[in-house]
Amino acid sequence: MKKFELPPLPYAYDALEPHISKEIMTLHHDKHHQAYVNGANAALEKLEKSRKGEMEIDYKATARDLSFNLAGHNLHAMFWPNMGPNKGGTPGGKIADQINKDFSSFTAFAKEFSSVAKTVEGNGWAVLAFDVSTQQLFVVQLEKHNVAAIPGLRPVLVLDVWEHAYYLDYKNDRAKYVDTWWNVVNWDDVEKRFAEVV
Repeated sequence: MKKFELPPLPYAYDALEPHISKEIMTLHHDKHHQAYVNGANAALEKLEKSRKGEMEIDYKATARDLSFNLAGHNLHAMFWPNMGPNKGGTPGGKIADQINKDFSSFTAFAKEFSSVAKTVEGNGWAVLAFDVSTQQLFVVQLEKHNVAAIPGLRPVLVLDVWEHAYYLDYKNDRAKYVDTWWNVVNWDDVEKRFAEVV
């Protein structure tokens, strides 16, 4: 069974300063994301041993561990390239056209996305995702990593609003972190992901 691996950051740990510090990026990537990779691999190992008859497992708990950790890994693997140094601004290309079509303007979209991110209850994510069946974009919340996911939606832009993503820089001011995050959004990466799902 193939194991999951921690992808390297696509830029230096200090590349997003002053918006997100080197300290946050180092802890977030090397500790938190690595923990999700380890957790997903541990669940896979249990399943593999169970399938071979080498151990008895609690399937409900193992499935929950796999779901939680694999979702955390996949979301973070998208989160890192969704950001970049010297980025931000407004998108161009097909993603801009789709945003304007579905939200009426980039300003309206940014307001909605920011509001969704700021109001996630507890820990979770704000996600811009494309619904293949209706050919439109939606902004949704994910509680934790894997609760309230909507089948059929394809994420193209994700924002981590777990406290570990911002607390060292912004303390409990999630709103300031969300507002500042727009300065590092990598619209080129979002455009590439959007092209893959339409």
